[in-house]
Order: sequence, then structure tokens, then C-alpha cells
Amino acid sequence: MKLLSYITIITVGFILIIVNQTDVTNYNTVQDKVLQESIKRGNDVYADFCITCHLDSGEGVKNTFPPLANSDYLKTNRESSIKGLKYGLKGKITVNGKVYNSYMAPQGLGNDEIADVMNYINHSWGNTYGEIVTEEEVAKIKK
Repeated sequence: MKLLSYITIITVGFILIIVNQTDVTNYNTVQDKVLQESIKRGNDVYADFCITCHLDSGEGVKNTFPPLANSDYLKTNRESSIKGLKYGLKGKITVNGKVYNSYMAPQGLGNDEIADVMNYINHSWGNTYGEIVTEEEVAKIKK
């Protein structure tokens, strides 16, 4: 009788583990799909607004416009990066040990477009920078 109880407990435990993993997997699959769709839209925004200065490769223009590919600034300054896209960026920033002192005018993008282009940048050229950027996150960032 005790053996049957132990087997029942172990079986129920495995079922709970499997159900829990399935829920997490489904959640991650949905999140991945949302991110991939955002990245596709962000690619279009990048092509329209960013490519001239930061180039197709994301490498920027040496000593003028900072790289976005493998950028330590983007990796460690998520809110400042979003704020720069939303309101423009003026003054010195250091990217990968180099100081840039350029001006990036506000592009007039909507919060959804900023989220999409940030997701594109954060997941292109070998970048894997953080969680998905959402329109709601962008909306909360004030000047």
C-alpha cells in the first residue's frame, strides 16, 4: 500500500512538472513570435530612419556616428537608448571606449515604432540585448 502511495505521489509530481514546463514553453513561444514580428517591423523603420548614419551593418561611421552592432552603450543603457530615439540625442556618449559627440535629431517616431526598431537593433548583428521592448515601456519614458 505504501509503495502504491509513493508511486502515485511521484506520478502526480511528474505530471505537474510537465504541465508547468508546457506553460512556460507556450509562453516563451508566444513571446518569441511577438518579438520576431516586432523585429520585422523594426527592420523597416531602421531602413527608413537609421541606415544612413548607422549603416546596413550597424557599424556606424567611424568617429562620427557610433556603432549599434556590439555596442556596449546599447547593452547597458536601455532607457537612455530609448530616450535618444524618442527625443533625440545631443552631447557626448562613450561607445566601446570611443567618445562620440554628434547630434541625433528626434525622428518623429511613434512609441510602437521606437519599440520595434529597438527590438530590431537589440537582436541584429549578433546583438542579444535583453527582453522585448514594448510600446508601453517606451510610453513611460519622459524627457
